[in-house]
Order: sequence, then structure tokens, then C-alpha cells
Amino acid sequence: MPIIQLPPQLVNQIAAGEVVERPASVVKELLENSLDAGASQIELDIEQGGLRLCRVRDNGTGIRREELELALARHATSKIASLEDLEHVASLGFRGEALPSIASVSRLRLVSCHRDAEAGWLVEAAKGQPTPAKPAAHPTGTSVEVRDLFYNTPARRRFMKTERTEFTHVQKVAEKIALSRFSTGFRFTHNQRPVMDLPPASSRAEQEERVARVCGRSFMEHALHVENDAGGLRLYGWIARPTFSRSQPNLQHFFLNGRAVRDKVIGHAVRAGFQDVLFHGRHPAFILYLDMDPAMVDVNAHPSKQEVRFRDSRAVHDFIRRTVESAVAGTHAGRGESDYADTHGQTGGPAVSGRIGAAQSRPARGFGQQHTQPGLPLGATVRERMSAYADLVGGTPAQQTQAAGEFPPLGYALAHLHGAYILAQNRNGLVIVDVHAAHERITYEKLKDSMQSTGIQSQPLLVPVQVHVTEREADLADEHQPVFEQLGLAIDRNGPASVTVRAIPSLLAGADVETLLRDLLADLQAAGQTDRIKRRIDEMLAEVACHGSVRANRRLTVDEMNALLRDMETTERSDQCNHGRPTWTAVTMQELDRLFSRGR
Repeated sequence: MPIIQLPPQLVNQIAAGEVVERPASVVKELLENSLDAGASQIELDIEQGGLRLCRVRDNGTGIRREELELALARHATSKIASLEDLEHVASLGFRGEALPSIASVSRLRLVSCHRDAEAGWLVEAAKGQPTPAKPAAHPTGTSVEVRDLFYNTPARRRFMKTERTEFTHVQKVAEKIALSRFSTGFRFTHNQRPVMDLPPASSRAEQEERVARVCGRSFMEHALHVENDAGGLRLYGWIARPTFSRSQPNLQHFFLNGRAVRDKVIGHAVRAGFQDVLFHGRHPAFILYLDMDPAMVDVNAHPSKQEVRFRDSRAVHDFIRRTVESAVAGTHAGRGESDYADTHGQTGGPAVSGRIGAAQSRPARGFGQQHTQPGLPLGATVRERMSAYADLVGGTPAQQTQAAGEFPPLGYALAHLHGAYILAQNRNGLVIVDVHAAHERITYEKLKDSMQSTGIQSQPLLVPVQVHVTEREADLADEHQPVFEQLGLAIDRNGPASVTVRAIPSLLAGADVETLLRDLLADLQAAGQTDRIKRRIDEMLAEVACHGSVRANRRLTVDEMNALLRDMETTERSDQCNHGRPTWTAVTMQELDRLFSRGR
């Protein structure tokens, strides 16, 4: 075929293939336009999953009469005017392709009244061609009505799913938009039936109420509020406790400067923050917001603008990981969110004090007698007023009331059930602790602390291992020599495409050296960094901690049980064991009363 100029209608339909995948894509573009217009209230109405009708109304700035027809022209936008604007994009849309692409595959009706105008104006589009503007009654703001999507492209329409499926996709988009901008109210109906009605949320309590309505009450019941500001980056939002992990990554929302994004750097950073607190194959739940200079991120890296490119991805990754890791580390057993800031503070008043024993401390009987590596003290000692414990189990009601003011979060041990669980009484009711899981976490955290203080020890190989790699991988090995040294690896380049490994971390003695090196180089090539060595060492420490922890049917004394409870209260991540299992649960007096129908 000879080279020809494609007609505008076909060009728009080709562009629609990138912009308009299904009704949810239309809803996303229209809602983002409303947010860019500064709307404080948005209404979304759809019919038949959006295939018959998608209508978005807002009370934003509106569009002037002379600009209405231009709004339906390709690459016409009010959001950027120069390359400098493109490098500092702060709006959700900027290409000017959405409305003309949507109009080319639907029957579109655009009505708007600019805030400085006295009346509204209407433009309609048939097969992408706009009609002349004519007067129409409309309050300040804009309404976009999209009917019969893909009516003129039947091949595309045949790929649409059932009404229920398309509605679900639209609902997910609406929920994500509602989470992205708390200052805007949202009303959503499907086939004239209300689906979502969210008022604007300004205070944190109102924002958490919106999150609960969108993501479920159970998420907020397990959520930790996160907020950190450093180096021009601000991260805030909510992450669910590790015990609220999911089998699928279907409750993960990340917003960059108000834009919902999916990015491998961000996803990896959040997962790294949840390291060694999740079951294998489980996914964390979170709603996080990152604010940064728009010039430091390229939002024009993907047609749907859901993937971005950071100028300094390593700094962003480390900032997110540290923030999430710090929040997860603050999940001390028995503590509320308000106590997380002081992770080593004493709880319950001067009557209770717990500390990790030093090498010279006398360990409580039964603890500190595990099989451990030299130089890793695991002893625990506890000093507490046993009179308070005696009051609980045998004192008078007056004495018990007096002692109640000195309750630590996990209370005092009452019994060791079936050699596996500690039953303890605290101020609110009954606490049940999985002894092995709790002691495993305590032991593991002590091992990690000791490892961090001494660093990763190297072990020279008796026979150095030569590995043939690509020239690019050999260059990476040269470039990241300091990184390998910190990880306990000694690597020399001995040819254009060959390196020699002379030492590896002592804890990984016996590992497949060649496979380990290739995996590390693959990580560096893909992400510019690697945490594979740290993860492998953590796995080894977790294995040591598991084998060195209290086993089932090992009878514990009252002193030993109380020592374990106090250590749980001062140990990071002690809400769950190394494998992500919960270490404790609680039953309140109200729940116990309901079980036995008391007070009825």
C-alpha cells in the first residue's frame, strides 16, 4: 500500500484503543478531569455497567463557550503549554486525548458553565465530530454524558464482559478516585441505585471513615497510621498489620501526588518493609500517599499514566521501605498505636520492667538455654512485683482492684495450657499467647540485633569459584564492589566476561556460589540494588530461632511465662512470628459475658 494520511476519525479510534479499554477507562478519564477542574463534589451515574451510559457531573471551574469544541480536539489541553510544564506535571491529565478518543467510539454530550459565565453551553459529538455550541441550562461546572460505548466499533464491543463484570471494574475505579482526594465528595449510582455516597473528609477521623467505607471496617480495625517527611519526600496513609495479610494484592492503593500508580519500585519497597512478618505468598494491605517534587518523577512513561519513572528510584525505594519497616517494627504485642513511638518504653507503670538480658545477666529458668551460635546472648530476665500477681490469683477484690492499675498490656500469667499456650489476665480480660511463636520472634529479633552490631562476617573460600558472565554483568560487579563488600562477598574481575568469588558470608557457607552471584547480578541489573543476601541471612537466622525456641509440651513456670510476656511487650514485630502467624490474641470481658449470656 502507498503511504497515506489517515482520516481524523480513524486516528481517533486508534487512539481510543489505548485510552478506552472498557467503560471503567471512560470513568477514570472523566473523573480525573473533574478533579483537575477543582471540583468539590462529583456525581457518577452509569447504566448497564457503563456500556449504555456513563455520566459525570462536577461543580468545578467549567469550560468557556469558545473552548467547548476545542475540548473535543486531539492534543488540546489547558494543563500544559511548554516542555517545562511537561517536566512539572501536577495534574492528573495533560495529553488532551481522552475526550476526543471517547467521542470517536460513543455518543458524547458535553455541557458546561464556566464560573465567570452567566449561562451554560452544550456541544454534542457524533462519530467524533462536534456540533456547534448552543445554550443549555447548567450550574457552574461540567457534565459529560457518554452513551452507547463502542456502538460504531462492534468488534471492540464483542470483547466486553457481562454487565456485572464491567460494573465491578467501574466500581474499583470510583473507589480509587474516592481514596485519592479526600477533599472531594463523591456520589455514585448504577441503574439509578445508589452505590456510594461519600461526603468531603477534612479531619483524620473523617478520612478514616471514608477509608473504612471503601475498604471495609476490618481494614481500619487492623490499620496503622503512617506519616514520615524527609528529603523532600512525604509518605502518609495506612498500612494493615501483618496479621491482616491477603491472599491476593487486591487491597493495595498507592497514590503519587494524588495519582493512582502501580510501580515495581514502590511495590518492592513496601514488600521489603513487611519482610519476615508475612506468610510466604501473602500480600500486605495498604493505602499510602507519596508527595514529592513533580520534576523528580516522569508521569509520561505509560499510555494510561499508571506507571511512572523516578529520577532517583533508589532514594524513593529506601524512604518508603524505611517508613513501612519502622511502622511494622512498632507492632509490639499488647500495645496500641499511640505507644509505637516509644518502642522500648515501659508500659504499666513502675510495677513492671522488662529488659533483654546482657551476657552477664542470669536468664530466667527455661529461657536462654537454647542451642545458639557463640556471641549471641538470648537470656531474658524480668523483675516485677510478684505481690501484684499474687493479688490477681488469690487476693481480695479490694486488692485486685488496687493491682489493676499496675497491669502491663499482656497482663500476668495464669496457666500454661496443654504445654502450648499461656493464659494471662490483663485489665480488659483474657490474653492467649502461642508460646513457640512468641519466643521464636523474640529470639529472631535478638539474633538480628546481634548481627547488625557485629556486621556480616566473611568466610574465604578454600577454592575460589570462577563464574563466566556477560560483559555487562562483569561491569556491574566492578561498579558495585562496595555493595558486595558490605554483604560479605569478595569478588574480583579476571577478564572481560569473567569474575572470581573469593569469599562469601559465613552464614551462607555451603551455598551454591555461582547461582548466588548470578541472582545478585540479576537484581542489580533489574533494580539497581539487591537485598538477596540480607534475605538469605534472615532466613538462616529465622531457622536458628525456630529450632532454638520453646517447643510444645515444655512446661513453663509462672516466672518463665511472665518473663516471656514482658519480652513480648518490648520486642519489635512481636504481634506475629517470623512466618506471619499471630503470636497472641485477646478475649474481652464483654465477649466472655456474651458467651455465657451474662447480664441478660
